Amino acid sequence: MNHRSADKHEILREVFGYDSFRPNQEAVIDQLVSGHNVLAVMPTGSGKSLCYQVPALMNEGLAVVISPLIALMRDQVNALKLAGVDADTINSSSDHEANYAVVTRLKSGSLKLLYLSPEKLMTESMLDMLGEQELILIAVDEAHCISQWGPAFRPEYAQLSQLREIFSDTPMLATTATADEVTRSEIIKRLFAGNASVLVQGFDRPNIKLSAAAKAGDNRQMLDFLAPHKGESGIVYCLSRKKTEAVATFLASSGYRALPYHAGMDKDRRDENQSILMTEPGIVMVATIAFGMGIDKSDIRFVLHADMPGSIEAYYQEIGRAGRDGEPSEAHMLFGLDDIRIRRLFIDEEDAGEDRQRREHQRLNALIGYCESPTCRRRALLAYFGEQISPCENCDTCLNPVELSDGTEYGRMALSAIYRTGQRFGAIHIIDVLLGNLTAKVKKAGHDLIPTFGVGTQINSQEWRALIRQLVSSGFLVQNIAAYGGLRITKSGFDLLKGNCTFEYQRPTALICQSKAPQLKKVKLSVDLDSEEKSLLNRLKALRLRLAKERSVPAYVIFPDRSLEEMAHRRPATLDEFSRINGVGEAKLHSFAQAFLAEIEKSLGESD
Repeated sequence: MNHRSADKHEILREVFGYDSFRPNQEAVIDQLVSGHNVLAVMPTGSGKSLCYQVPALMNEGLAVVISPLIALMRDQVNALKLAGVDADTINSSSDHEANYAVVTRLKSGSLKLLYLSPEKLMTESMLDMLGEQELILIAVDEAHCISQWGPAFRPEYAQLSQLREIFSDTPMLATTATADEVTRSEIIKRLFAGNASVLVQGFDRPNIKLSAAAKAGDNRQMLDFLAPHKGESGIVYCLSRKKTEAVATFLASSGYRALPYHAGMDKDRRDENQSILMTEPGIVMVATIAFGMGIDKSDIRFVLHADMPGSIEAYYQEIGRAGRDGEPSEAHMLFGLDDIRIRRLFIDEEDAGEDRQRREHQRLNALIGYCESPTCRRRALLAYFGEQISPCENCDTCLNPVELSDGTEYGRMALSAIYRTGQRFGAIHIIDVLLGNLTAKVKKAGHDLIPTFGVGTQINSQEWRALIRQLVSSGFLVQNIAAYGGLRITKSGFDLLKGNCTFEYQRPTALICQSKAPQLKKVKLSVDLDSEEKSLLNRLKALRLRLAKERSVPAYVIFPDRSLEEMAHRRPATLDEFSRINGVGEAKLHSFAQAFLAEIEKSLGESD
């Protein structure tokens, strides 16, 4: 297929096998094709990769994709090759002969997409080679890595700021699922020097049920959560390598096929465990944060945090590995005071400037506020990213409301103190004012003279901290992460201050662990299957797994679950009918149609 000025819809259909674009994909593509830079913030599973793969195929020339992980690059390249696209990667895990072959193809102009790490890209020899090519697009995947405020900052990404000068005429795309307003501003400043369109699709993943519980000090909570997920794939995140090994051993002894993954393990063992997760069903990966960014397994049904993560951004990124296929999934977090202490210690001991440490403490505070949210938990999570929603009815606080106390009077005290001090101080200073603590900072600002000084001595500082976090998570306050964590009053907050509404909060002592999480809200499947069709679906999944193992690729690279569901429902009998299945492009039609058609025909014969 000649892609010179090829139509984007034609490429989508013939190469990738889809009839229509998902929300915002087309808008990003049009911006890039018009020569504009774009920052696209789109949820995990929303199809960010097509935003650069389709424009790369619309015109002659080379597109370069910058990715942080070799495993992620390898999976995308394998998927593109199966779709008939000339894509490849040059990386340190390939031998010299393989990399040399890719360089030869690069110099000959036959490559369409080249995947590189930032370290490999920013070498003099690679930049010289690319300078000799017709470069039509540069895409920076996982772009939050470029921000020193992001949850996965990589110093190597900082070098990418040079690209706008080296390739000044080449449009650039930055994609991420995880970026609050501060991180987005940092990406735009560093990568685009302020010259980029910004598209924020939204952060909601409504198919993931959210829940959190205070730790009760034993492993029973983990087993209670995992019981409904027996036989499903999932991830359990732990804070330390030692705990990762211990939890994996415990779950294995409890009947789960649990495997550990952390940076202290032998690389071959890590790679083997990751390969097992990607190709076999029912695996529980017990891991530190060393695991996850390159994982594109569509049917991970749950993510359990056995310990509190480091920030609300990191938490959002980690739970985003569940339910990429859109089916009902679950994210549960266990948290405790010791988690908070250790996380504070990590931040304080980090070799970073005072400014970065301050911001990371504020990010951790936002996560604690999420844990203590007295109302819809999803609402609290999305409010951090600037997105407002109605109660979701698919989180623990919606499905099983906690016992709340009337906090209207205390809430108005806090809002009054924030207003009278200029809406620019953080929670610690506001609590000092409320409790009447005459600190040097309070005295210097003259805040011991305002009417709210010392009015809040009825509750202690711990409860004030919880109450203010919940004022934030309930939308009465917003916290300015970029400006010393200063608290600002929202429109709802002014309504509370004026006595036009009430506020209820969960007292710290009321954080009671739920031994069993509420049942998942049922989310409608993409295709309604009867029992016979479900039986065929299982056979098609088994066939897909065999084909994936033969090619040493993850199963989803062959076909996503939704394509198999459609096959099971429509039961195509000819090549033409099979070509109409979503996700079946020309190359996959040629490579896989006969095998799947034969399996469908065999199942029909056995059911007669």
